Amino acid sequence: MQNESIAARTKRLLASHELHAKKGLGQNFLIDGNILKKIAAAAELTPMDTVIEVGPGLGILTETLAAQAGKVIAIELDNNLAEILKTHFLVSDKVMVINEDILKINLDDILGEQIKYKVVANLPYYITSAVIRHFLEAPVKPDTMVLMVQKEVAKQITAQPGEMSLLSVSVQLYGKPTLVGMVGAGCFYPAPKVDSAILKIAVYTEPKIPADDVTGFFDIVRAGFSANRKQLPNSLSNGLKVPKTDIIPLLEQAGIDPKRRAETLTIEEWEKLYKVFKNKA
Repeated sequence: MQNESIAARTKRLLASHELHAKKGLGQNFLIDGNILKKIAAAAELTPMDTVIEVGPGLGILTETLAAQAGKVIAIELDNNLAEILKTHFLVSDKVMVINEDILKINLDDILGEQIKYKVVANLPYYITSAVIRHFLEAPVKPDTMVLMVQKEVAKQITAQPGEMSLLSVSVQLYGKPTLVGMVGAGCFYPAPKVDSAILKIAVYTEPKIPADDVTGFFDIVRAGFSANRKQLPNSLSNGLKVPKTDIIPLLEQAGIDPKRRAETLTIEEWEKLYKVFKNKA
């Protein structure tokens, strides 16, 4: 089976174990070899790297990662797939398979004394935001994240002022996201109903604001986005339950035109506005 395609191998493995892709877990297996190479290249792996792979599935991408990295920690929620992975990588000293929910894992427990790592994941769409937040808010953050996500989500995350959202602010506070490339639905088995994209996040050593201020900062940001496409005095008044007449002077103090909308603000402007509110309190 040396010349077996990835698609054929995927179907054979599923059939031989009497398995099928579980829609409830958002399982869509990547079957395009060129995309696998793009993902690995974006991660810029070296033999010194430890990689956490979320959702390894049948382990096809895992093999590529293990060939380039020093260690791969493959975290798979599906019990059946985890057993296949454990059997396949039984004799490998570079791959550790963990059958757990990534959102319930304490990263310190699996990393041990390893404080530098990268994340590679072909994420089910329904947990994309939660997984990104799980890693970006962790005490020990990854250096880099390379993620397969829904195309529209990737565009939201990489948006610039004028099209910003709560999601883009949430990610860009912690790192610089870039689009590596688009991935058509036909690159997966079974094919999803939407296209995907490879997203790379270069994570900052520290977020753009002090950790102690993150909660208060997002209280203001969430309020700003609470009323879609409304001018900031209206959305902030609605979200914070504060009279609009009290909001306008604070915006002016932060150097922000009250006629602007939340999607136009930069991270730095949100920080200025948060500090004004914090000082007022």
